[in-house]
Amino acid sequence: MATFEIEESQSMRWVRIDLVDDDCRTERAALNHMKGAVTMTMPLPTPYAMWVSLFSAESVLRPRYVGTGSVFLDSTLGGYHVCRDTPGERWILDTKCFWASDGEVSLRIHRERMLTALFAGEGLLWYKTALSGDGQVVLVVDGPYVVAHTAGIRLAMRRPTKSLWSAWLAGQRRTFSYEGTGKLLLCTVPYWRRRMEMERAGAAAAT
Repeated sequence: MATFEIEESQSMRWVRIDLVDDDCRTERAALNHMKGAVTMTMPLPTPYAMWVSLFSAESVLRPRYVGTGSVFLDSTLGGYHVCRDTPGERWILDTKCFWASDGEVSLRIHRERMLTALFAGEGLLWYKTALSGDGQVVLVVDGPYVVAHTAGIRLAMRRPTKSLWSAWLAGQRRTFSYEGTGKLLLCTVPYWRRRMEMERAGAAAAT
């Protein structure tokens, strides 16, 4: 099984994956460099996955690395989290939260309900990555508060107050509501350097 480590230098963080006659998968264009006898291959996605890619921000092209050596992924001012996917569990990741995983972990496509997608501002079709299997997964945690949740939890859009008038006065007309039984991965404290970088980019785009 691959070994995943989060390394850090000068406030930058990156993922190192060590392989011993093993394989892993990463997000598209995530590679920085490789060492050792490691070969990169690109499995072709299914026709359904290619169709989904036309309506989704999620990538369906995820390269696989096979062999013995080390794979170093791109660095960021944000952060990463390594978690374990156990047999019988199915995790649903927020958009663009997948970064890398063991080769034994199966990647699928999950679609949120149309009304949930519409009220969340994602259009009618909101596709996410779903994981199942036995192995480790690396998630990007510098974006949304809820990074991932198990399949027993359902996402819905709810009004935080009983009346529309109160919701308008409170400044929050709708909120994300996670309902059910299972696990949630939360990123409640953002990486401030990454947040400042994103705010500067947004200000530059607005001008």
